[in-house]
Amino acid sequence: MDAEASPSRSFSALAHGALSACRELWSHAARLALDVALPTLCVACRDPVEGEGVCANCWAKMSFIAPPFCPRLGIPFVYDPGPDMLSMEAIASPPAYSRARAAVRYDDVARTLVHALKYQDRTDLAPAMGRWMARAGRELLDDAEVLVPVPLHWRRGWSRRYNQSGALARVIERRTGVRLATEALRRIRPPNSRSACRGRSGPAMCRAPSRSHPTANRRSPAAAWC
Repeated sequence: MDAEASPSRSFSALAHGALSACRELWSHAARLALDVALPTLCVACRDPVEGEGVCANCWAKMSFIAPPFCPRLGIPFVYDPGPDMLSMEAIASPPAYSRARAAVRYDDVARTLVHALKYQDRTDLAPAMGRWMARAGRELLDDAEVLVPVPLHWRRGWSRRYNQSGALARVIERRTGVRLATEALRRIRPPNSRSACRGRSGPAMCRAPSRSHPTANRRSPAAAWC
């Protein structure tokens, strides 16, 4: 009985293995055909690229921020001024937050990436950018109890169709395990136009009033803002 069943089991295993190999081959061929028909282009220079949307030449132009930098603002220093030394900007105009970190300098390539994510529906950039942010903000995230994405006003959310801050925060949550609180804040009125940023360094400085969601804990835990 067992001798008769053994060839049947062997044939079934061989058939299953052959079917899996065919599926894998078909999947690889489909991906190859898609890459040929619709190649991924570098978001900065539009050259064909493999991977996460940045070619080698543009990648080399990106300036990732590493120590030494201001412990308050995260602004990189040209030289190491010593431990806990604040930048002139932090001393002259202390921010309302305790610490901030940035992954890269806001140069031409980084600006193109940010605008592609925010305005061109390039949600495929969020995983890579979220990983960069998680690495840059590791020391902040180690102390954080909750991760709060900056909310959009509903009218802006309607026009953009998604909140890029929330997309990045979800990646950071998966990387770090810090709990994501998407409903902790609610935008109560739309941000002003660029006139609200007059005299400042650009739209990244704009902030519109927000308030805590009624379901949020009144005693705010240590939070990381995305």
